[in-house]
Amino acid sequence: MESVVRLALVLGGSVLVALAVGRAAELFARYADARHPDTPLWGLLRRCRTPLYAVLLCAVFRWSYRATEWPPLLDRTVVLDHILMLCLIGGGAWLTIRVVSALVESAYARYAGRTRDAARLRRVRTQVTLLTRVVSVGVGVIAAAFVLVTFPTFRGLGTSLLASAGIIGIVAGVAAQSTLGNLFAGFQIAFGDMVRIGDTVVVDEQWGIVEEVTLTFLTVRTWDERRVTLPVSYFTSRPFENWSRGGNESTGTVFVHCDHSVPVDLMRTHLRKFLDSCPGWDGRGWDLAVTDTSPTGITVRALVTAKDPDDLWTTRCAVREELVGWLTREHPAGLPRIVTARATDAAQP
Repeated sequence: MESVVRLALVLGGSVLVALAVGRAAELFARYADARHPDTPLWGLLRRCRTPLYAVLLCAVFRWSYRATEWPPLLDRTVVLDHILMLCLIGGGAWLTIRVVSALVESAYARYAGRTRDAARLRRVRTQVTLLTRVVSVGVGVIAAAFVLVTFPTFRGLGTSLLASAGIIGIVAGVAAQSTLGNLFAGFQIAFGDMVRIGDTVVVDEQWGIVEEVTLTFLTVRTWDERRVTLPVSYFTSRPFENWSRGGNESTGTVFVHCDHSVPVDLMRTHLRKFLDSCPGWDGRGWDLAVTDTSPTGITVRALVTAKDPDDLWTTRCAVREELVGWLTREHPAGLPRIVTARATDAAQP
């Protein structure tokens, strides 16, 4: 009976100590967050309380469970120590990933608050996302290695594994050639500034916005809300259009086929008046000119600018509708015509 009471006291005390230390850390984070509202680090660190509780509970119980003097526990100290050690390694890796993520997110938030350059923010965001994933993978690999080392069987096989590392490395390199290629392509995208989260790109004749970038794949959200997932090696081995490269400003064209009799000067004047009231036009530039002619008509090109590709698409559609409507209302003779009348003979008898 006394052993059971000791066990209950030790378990309860371990839980109380873990909760007390974790609560103290959370209160300190709240106090620091209130004192420094411009620094989001302390608020982000509060997300680490769950793995912190797990690490503290495992550590306190591993140190105090022998005080229970309960024979079922004392007879299995080796197994119990091993299980608690595995829990400590897993909880420590979990806590490390959460802390690193909080530090990175805090640094990015402070940088975003001082920078107004949208293109640079997208580049930094892409790099931060990939770095966080790399750190998570690295911590996971290290934790897995520590877990394997705790097993005597794997420690005994260490010498033979190291001796055959060259052969294993060659076989693994050949087998994972595609995966490694995508991995290095992910680093090239992150630090080569080829494509960033939020960029507008055209892939396979479809335009969309880069929504997610990982070490192995990239997700593009198309204009019709579809998600196109591509390996990152696609962007390092094939040409693609990046409309956000060097800035979001874009220039677009609208082609209208007209009859030879269309009044181009009046059409140019009307386009300028319409652009003054068009919300998508950014005022940087515009033009209207005849770019081609044929026996049946001419081709008029309207050139407009916008602050980003989305506004450019809207402006192009609005200009196209307005020019066609203006021709229909004001100058219907300027619309393209198809001659179907019979040709008259040049010589009459």
